Amino acid sequence: MARTVLAWAPTRRSLKRPGTRHGGTRVASSSPRGTILLVDDDPDIRLLLKTVLCNAGFATNEAVSGEAAVETMRREQPLLVVLDVRLPGVSGYEVCRWLRERFRDIVPIIFMSAERKESFDRAAGLMLGADDYMMKPFSVDELIARIRGLLRRTVPSPRLLAESLTARELEVLRLLAGGLTQADIANQLLISGKTVGTHIEHILMKLDVPSRAQAVAVAYRENLVEPTVAMPTITLTTASRPSSFGASLLPAATLRMASVAKAAR
Repeated sequence: MARTVLAWAPTRRSLKRPGTRHGGTRVASSSPRGTILLVDDDPDIRLLLKTVLCNAGFATNEAVSGEAAVETMRREQPLLVVLDVRLPGVSGYEVCRWLRERFRDIVPIIFMSAERKESFDRAAGLMLGADDYMMKPFSVDELIARIRGLLRRTVPSPRLLAESLTARELEVLRLLAGGLTQADIANQLLISGKTVGTHIEHILMKLDVPSRAQAVAVAYRENLVEPTVAMPTITLTTASRPSSFGASLLPAATLRMASVAKAAR
């Protein structure tokens, strides 16, 4: 099978929109949870990579500059980042440094470079925390293989995922674990309900869970929060009552649940 090499500049007519059949019909994607962020100022390269990755079953997001990449990652944690070294404004190196400070080693980074100062670029990128480095032009088949290999090796634990939470997100998570509603949290933190909702969305995304209940479960399991509500007490009493036939007396157990709040009254 012929190998596709990233050495040509496709026109926008030469490639169909990723995830569509000819004619514009949407094709269901089997992409894994999360997206791969493509950061390159060359629109043709982004289009090619997006198409190849989509055909390989990955969902993608794009950024045209270092600033745009940082803003995108503030909103959504990517599954992996394919990052060009030479970007207008903020360089790929600076983006890599920021990403490592925010997400630690959770998000793999593959650097791309067209420069031939290979030893210097490779050393600088790896020292800043990049996981791999590819020189342009390169085989997109090899890129897909490297992406799959990195994702197999970087399955984060809940503890590592939780460490990516900001102080405010951790505070919201603790209040959720305490049984507060979204409105209660907004009132307590003096922020809007919409802002609380945004924090909760970020928490679910970073912990890689679909619901608030599961986020709270992760928080307790990883000791991110301490139980603040006492468990209800159970009082077991035995009483006697006549049977329906009046022939004998049968014991009947009555469970009484008394919460801490009721007991305090």
